[in-house]
Amino acid sequence: MKAAATVFAATAALLVTASPAHAGTFKVTSNCDVPWVSCSTEAEFWELYNSKANSTSGGNYTTSWAEFWGDVYDYDGTSEYQGSTLETYRYIFNGNGSGSGQYVKNNAGSAQNCSEVNNYRVYFSSGYDGHSQYFGHTDPFADCVWHDLDSTLKNNEASQHFA
Repeated sequence: MKAAATVFAATAALLVTASPAHAGTFKVTSNCDVPWVSCSTEAEFWELYNSKANSTSGGNYTTSWAEFWGDVYDYDGTSEYQGSTLETYRYIFNGNGSGSGQYVKNNAGSAQNCSEVNNYRVYFSSGYDGHSQYFGHTDPFADCVWHDLDSTLKNNEASQHFA
């Protein structure tokens, strides 16, 4: 009994003094910048910080954007263990224009689908759940299809999925 108590005390002391695994958090403007995300093409779906009317001036963007390819389960970011280190990549709007450095989740006003073949849906909740808005692909000879997020999704978007 005494030996079991000694082993228990030693084990408890180790658990108290053990340090947690190191965690790394990185901010990226594209899910294609996440090492374990495989993008088969360049990013083709853009989330913009402002609505369409407030995003350009003189033909130039005045708002920040983030770009994605494929499914994004949660705009808050993605995490994975790399050995004993938990690495988290959080999606932010790029460093140009209004919204610079803001997190994408629940902060976008509009979106552009620049794909010539893929359709996307933006969802209210993480995990492709809740109210959604469809963004069809663009004609190969046209500019990117750009729309404001509807009133439910504006500043309340959390995930996207190939439609």
